[in-house]
Amino acid sequence: MSDASRLLIALDVDGTLIHEDETVGDAVRDAVSRVRDAGHEVMLATGRSWETARPIHEEFGLTSQFVVCANGALTMKRDGTLPGGYRREFIEMFDPTDVLETIRPHLPGGSFMVEDPSGFRRYTEGMTDWELVNAEQVPFEELLQHPATRVVVVSPEHDTEEFLAIVDRMGLQRVSYSIGWTAWLDISPDGVSKATAMERVRHALDIPRSNVVAVGDGRNDLELLQWAGAEGLSVAMGQAPDEVKAAATRTTGPVVEDGLAEVLAAL
Repeated sequence: MSDASRLLIALDVDGTLIHEDETVGDAVRDAVSRVRDAGHEVMLATGRSWETARPIHEEFGLTSQFVVCANGALTMKRDGTLPGGYRREFIEMFDPTDVLETIRPHLPGGSFMVEDPSGFRRYTEGMTDWELVNAEQVPFEELLQHPATRVVVVSPEHDTEEFLAIVDRMGLQRVSYSIGWTAWLDISPDGVSKATAMERVRHALDIPRSNVVAVGDGRNDLELLQWAGAEGLSVAMGQAPDEVKAAATRTTGPVVEDGLAEVLAAL
């Protein structure tokens, strides 16, 4: 494949590559294999930590030069000299103290998780629905003692609309954040997103902006889809919220119908 025709394809994981129960549709698996084997650079751009993204990366047989994790706060780079084949190449971090102390009075019943630059996660009681590999439960005060690449806040007692209103009242500053499908908040260092990390990757790989493809389904994909769609192709999954669909240049079928396979087949 010539450099001029090679695509940089950034794929969200949950709700895009894999179903809610973490199964993978055969059509999606085959489609990813086809574009990967054709010579395109197929990579993950996920909110997951590397520890939880790595099994998905390996399941799809990806060998991309980079993997974007933690909503852009961590970018892994392939390094065959290391166990696992990747190293932490770019790490963005912040002091979580101010944001945690701002949020807690608004969500006294919430649960909190902080991921540090090494990928270790510290979380408070109640964070039971999250993948807690390489993690430990700690008192809230312990979360303030470590630099963060990512902070997650969960408040099951609120529905999504209530949660959106509460977050709006918080007036969070000096951080980037996105709100999940249910009442959870994902916080990154200020100005950091999947898009900022992917632009760094694109530059490192010397791939034209017009050859960029991004597919996602969540509010943490908004910047990614806007970035890709400016000169390339951005696709929202069929089950995505309306604002995510509006940020993309097109929409495909939902993840339960393996909508990603349709996108990749058309490339």
